[in-house]
Amino acid sequence: MKKVVFCFFLVFCFKGVVFSQVSNDAGLWATFNLEKKINKKFTFFLTEEYRRRENFTRLNLFYTDIGLAYKPFDILKVSLAYRLIEKYEQDNSFSYRHRIMLDITLKKKFSQLVVSFRERLQVENRNIYTSDKGRYPEWYSRNKLKLAYDFNKPITPYIAAEMRYQIVNPRSVEGNYQWSRGRYFIGLDYKRNDRHAFGLYYMIQEEFDISAPQNLYIVGIEYSLSL
Repeated sequence: MKKVVFCFFLVFCFKGVVFSQVSNDAGLWATFNLEKKINKKFTFFLTEEYRRRENFTRLNLFYTDIGLAYKPFDILKVSLAYRLIEKYEQDNSFSYRHRIMLDITLKKKFSQLVVSFRERLQVENRNIYTSDKGRYPEWYSRNKLKLAYDFNKPITPYIAAEMRYQIVNPRSVEGNYQWSRGRYFIGLDYKRNDRHAFGLYYMIQEEFDISAPQNLYIVGIEYSLSL
């Protein structure tokens, strides 16, 4: 039954990619995560990420997350974070963006199968002082389903899918109140010990219902440190 669930989910994740007639690009995402437990329920976290685009040849962006996670029960986690994004533009300037994210995550283990679902509400302003629409925020809802298989060993394989729903975007009003993007992951997590963990994944991102959709093919690497 577990094999059937995994196969079905994998087919669902990648079904839209094969037949897409859109532009394509490849890139690298490199992530560093830092966590510090305050007590049994609260955790402070900091994340830095570096991204490349145009077939790995050009800088895409940097971002920094800083936030607090609250875990009232084993199956529930709520986190609030601020993200500063520095996006490198075609004219070699940087676009500065400010994002607030509220995440609600449910996680449950069924024998060796670990199922998690995350709902994210995010609001973002970009180029506040350099754009006429900079003071108008974008609102998105992003939900992510992840299936991981725990072998009771250091390595845990997983697959995941994330869908983004555009609530309001003043720079792309034609896409308001509809789904705008999907992300599909396959990866491995390696937990060396209680402090150090590593991740490797491959992600496909597809855009839809926009004027110039693009597919991204991303190789991702992660390192997490718990203090």
